[in-house]
Order: sequence, then structure tokens, then C-alpha cells
Amino acid sequence: MMPYLLSAGAGILVGVIYALIGVRSPAPPTIALIGLLGMLVGEQVVPVVKRLIAGEPVVAFIQTDCARHVLGPHAGVAAPQTESDPADKGGKA
Repeated sequence: MMPYLLSAGAGILVGVIYALIGVRSPAPPTIALIGLLGMLVGEQVVPVVKRLIAGEPVVAFIQTDCARHVLGPHAGVAAPQTESDPADKGGKA
């Protein structure tokens, strides 16, 4: 959640600076951002329908894979742990 709050805070700060110096924001209009969200959600329709047809669980898929794809890796789902490089721990590779 923190990355989202930091991102929103940075955006607000930049918006305030733009307003103070009298410059219009180059950001796309809200309608374009809603269209992008629709594209992200629409991409998830096909995998969900395929799972429904195959009789596989859908709710867990939506809560994990779909949420991660649409909202990003910080969407309340723990990122998968990866093997760390032995060199990171001071060992020899």
C-alpha cells in the first residue's frame, strides 16, 4: 500500500508545482486512464472464462493472479520469494 501512497503523494506534489508555475500537466485525461484500466480488466476475462469452462477455481485466481496483473505486485499479495545470490551474503559464488 505504501508505494501507492508515495506515488499519489508525488503526483500531488508535482501537480501543485505545475499549478504554481502555471504549466498544464502532460498527463493524459481521465477518460484515457479509465480506458487503460478497462484494457487491464478486459485482459483478465479470457483466462477467467477458460478456468470456468475447465471447472478450475476462479475466485482464488482473481484474488491473486488477476489482482497482481491489474493492480501491480504490491496489491496486498506477497511477492514470491526468490533464491538470493550467494555473493549477496558475503559468500563466494
